[in-house]
Amino acid sequence: MDTPGSFNHHTSSNDSQNSWNPDTGFGANDRRFAFSRQASSKQWQDLPPHTPFSINSDDSAKPLLSRNMSSINIPPGGYFASESNKFFSVKDNSGDKLSVLSLAFSILENVRSGNRYMKRLFLMISLNVLYSTAELAIGLLTGRIGLVSDAFHLTFGCGLLTFSLFAISASRSKPNHVYTYGYKRLEVLAAFTNALFLLFLSFSLAVEALHAFIQDESEHKHYLIVSAVTNLLVNLIGVWFFRNYARINLVYRKAEDMNYHSICLHVLADSIRSAGLILASWFLSLGVQNAEVLCLGLVSITVFMIVMPLFKATSGVLLQMAPPSIPTSALSKCWRQITSREDIVEITQARFWELVPGQVIGSLSLTTKKGTDSRQALEFAHDMYHELGIQDLTVQTEDA
Repeated sequence: MDTPGSFNHHTSSNDSQNSWNPDTGFGANDRRFAFSRQASSKQWQDLPPHTPFSINSDDSAKPLLSRNMSSINIPPGGYFASESNKFFSVKDNSGDKLSVLSLAFSILENVRSGNRYMKRLFLMISLNVLYSTAELAIGLLTGRIGLVSDAFHLTFGCGLLTFSLFAISASRSKPNHVYTYGYKRLEVLAAFTNALFLLFLSFSLAVEALHAFIQDESEHKHYLIVSAVTNLLVNLIGVWFFRNYARINLVYRKAEDMNYHSICLHVLADSIRSAGLILASWFLSLGVQNAEVLCLGLVSITVFMIVMPLFKATSGVLLQMAPPSIPTSALSKCWRQITSREDIVEITQARFWELVPGQVIGSLSLTTKKGTDSRQALEFAHDMYHELGIQDLTVQTEDA
């Protein structure tokens, strides 16, 4: 008779093979083992301690490996249920209304207690909001369409930077019963959004250069030079704030590195755009033909080149591509060494991806020979991939 909290290793008899347990949802010959070995870093220290189920019938024996059910029912009042989500919570004071004010206060509280980059980002957003508001007011009062258009461009950029700030703040929240992996990928999503915006900016600058080539440049107004100089000064402050991330190709060790890099590229691209407009106006005053076309075209190409590596990196994480930190040759070597074992017939499925930069997750399906003890093969496969830096590996075995 099975003791509670333990699993027995069933034999492959006809009755056991055809039996079905309605409580667990598995057949008796369905063996699924899941592993999660602690990494050397402190990234999982916030999670509560848990006791794995024992494989042996003797509960006093310490299990070598753990076997978990694929379907997990989280009881009410448990750990995840007790973790309140202060960023996406819905309050029931007056119906189902989202507390936007509470959200804003939570972000401000995190900014106050956050690191220096969060405070610098908040200061930079505040400067851009003040400048774009003043530019919009002047444009509306004087009837300058160019100032109004530039003010809307800055406002949209401030919205993206605000989303980056929100992602930094929300990523500190612990996992809950809805977002079981936490909110770390919000920073990757914010970086991808910034990269997508910069690609659109590059395309719009190319269209603007083509438009300047078609129409007569002598009719252009040069009042935007003051706006461009002021915008350049504001953005140079942001570049100085995030100067440690002012590189095109950056090695991302954490999700926040990707987000901060996107913020730096955002303000850097705006600075290049303002510098291009200033240079074009100066060349036009000297009588240089097609100066605006040349400057805007160079700015468009430059912005495209500096943002493409970030766009590829963020897209790779969101599309769950193979982790770039692990060479494909190393994964192939592990594949060959595992399949060379006598008790393993084949690897039917192997999937590896990055949840966020620095956290690799893997899923492996093995077909073992019938009648063999698969625990040694499971431990061997786990150790092989753990040496490559895969901290969270799930292995499923099936009899041939």
